[in-house]
Amino acid sequence: MNTRRVTVGVVVQYIVLTLVFILLAGPLVWELSLAVKGPNDNVYSLPPYLFPKDFTLNNFVEVFRRLPLLRYFGNTLIVVAGNVLGNVVGCTLAGYAFGCLRFRWRNIGYMLFVLAIIMPTEGILISTFLLVKSMGLTNSLLGLILPGLIGPLNVLLMTNAFRSVPQELIEAAKVDGANMWQRFFHIAVPQVKGTMTVIGILSFVGSYNDFLWPLVVLSDDRKYTLTLGLNRLQGTFYTDPRLVAAGAIISLVPIVIFFALFQKNLFLGLQEGGLKG
Repeated sequence: MNTRRVTVGVVVQYIVLTLVFILLAGPLVWELSLAVKGPNDNVYSLPPYLFPKDFTLNNFVEVFRRLPLLRYFGNTLIVVAGNVLGNVVGCTLAGYAFGCLRFRWRNIGYMLFVLAIIMPTEGILISTFLLVKSMGLTNSLLGLILPGLIGPLNVLLMTNAFRSVPQELIEAAKVDGANMWQRFFHIAVPQVKGTMTVIGILSFVGSYNDFLWPLVVLSDDRKYTLTLGLNRLQGTFYTDPRLVAAGAIISLVPIVIFFALFQKNLFLGLQEGGLKG
């Protein structure tokens, strides 16, 4: 009886995992299928078919021919680098201040970051644009970087990470004569490197995939990021889904490579945060 229950439980688990896999990987597989379908394939056929009858890689070549992808990718790298650097450095400093230092209005400042998480991005989009415009940074990569330079959620993550650092270590360093910056660099930061890595990876993914803010702030196509530039593959009167799918696959390659290189750091950082929490 117990063996039968275990068998049924395993079957149910596999069914659920299969459904989740189809739900998550299905769109990607379909995009890849569209990207390699040739002119003789009917992409609107019912029922749809996954394996192309006219296999081709010309769709990828056509995307590079129509769009300056290298320029878009270069712009994206600049924006991503600025956001990652700003979040890692700025959020680490802010997290150390909220987590380890004692100063007036600390709790109020912390609550402001909590409220910033609750506020939807769309709700402050107009005010953010007007602020960037008043600074004369519209249609510039700097104006694209500034709003995401320090993420409120990242500040809270770093604050919790610093709060988990044993205060005895910091107090001992203080007694030994270490100043605030020495305690920060030599005692606190080595304890939260895992969380800093997680923040860097999340900032990279969020900045790389951002579409709404570049759409609002940029008007010069020479400064487009990759996600925004690929939108030019969709025309007003005609759109080839093969090219759109090929462009989506091309934009996915860098982020897949990035995740493949740093997935170990991501999991270790999440594990470290979980153990400390």
